[in-house]
Amino acid sequence: MAPPSPTEQPARTLRARLHEVIFGIETPAGRAFDVVLIWAIVASVIVVVLDSVVSIRHAYGALLVTVEWVFTVAFTLEYLARLYCSEHRWRYARSFFGLVDLLAVLPTYVALLGPTVHVLVDVRVLRLLRIFRVLRLGKFVDEFGALGRALAASRHKIFVFLFFVVLVVLLIGTLMYVVEGPQNGFTSIPVSVYWAITTMTTVGFGDITPHTDVGRFIASLMMLLGWGTLAVPTGIVSSEFTAERLLHGRRPTARRCGDCTHEEADAAAQFCRYCGTALPVVTTADATDDPRTP
Repeated sequence: MAPPSPTEQPARTLRARLHEVIFGIETPAGRAFDVVLIWAIVASVIVVVLDSVVSIRHAYGALLVTVEWVFTVAFTLEYLARLYCSEHRWRYARSFFGLVDLLAVLPTYVALLGPTVHVLVDVRVLRLLRIFRVLRLGKFVDEFGALGRALAASRHKIFVFLFFVVLVVLLIGTLMYVVEGPQNGFTSIPVSVYWAITTMTTVGFGDITPHTDVGRFIASLMMLLGWGTLAVPTGIVSSEFTAERLLHGRRPTARRCGDCTHEEADAAAQFCRYCGTALPVVTTADATDDPRTP
């Protein structure tokens, strides 16, 4: 293969430097870029929230629009820079965070077409999509990954728990339909199941209430059952989260994907499980520092 020409070398060097700053966290420039980006995302979400308040929008509408466009242009340039320096641009564009990055800027431009085209959806609905920017914080916070792995590990237990809850509310709802009847507001089994769900979750809207002594007794048991039932999923996820922190509390062998920025903790993995990009090779020194290595 012929060596790169002098005109290609600066462009390749610029692309490598951008990749190191945007996708990397090992250098001071990369860490500073992530910190600035986090604050920019938080500030842009605050602008969207403030713009939804009518009194604030009337008083500072022009300022909020200007600030919003500043953030939109900045995030657009950042998205284009990620596409430019990514080794596999199409994989990054199709990845989860790539789509989130696109959704963070696209609605603002689409909203410009609102006054000129006949759309069935209010432009304000498109503006609400800008809240997707807050999802971009997930790529910078390791605890999101730990929580996701804990939820994935406990998914079977949570499914069994939800199946039990569905059976309980179906049985109690049917029983209340028989005991109370349409004359007391329990006009059908679905309505009675709705009452059972609001009672078990301790919401209690009060739009439907039992009037007979037997119905009130069943409602009392349902309320007590709800207190104990709500604590079950919390304990399941908490135990898995604790085990996850003990297992992955220190992850010196974790490697970050250069395209979708997913952090892979499995030392044996060779490719990113989300976009398929080849992961950096774990060095011998990193492997010996792993606390799970005997």
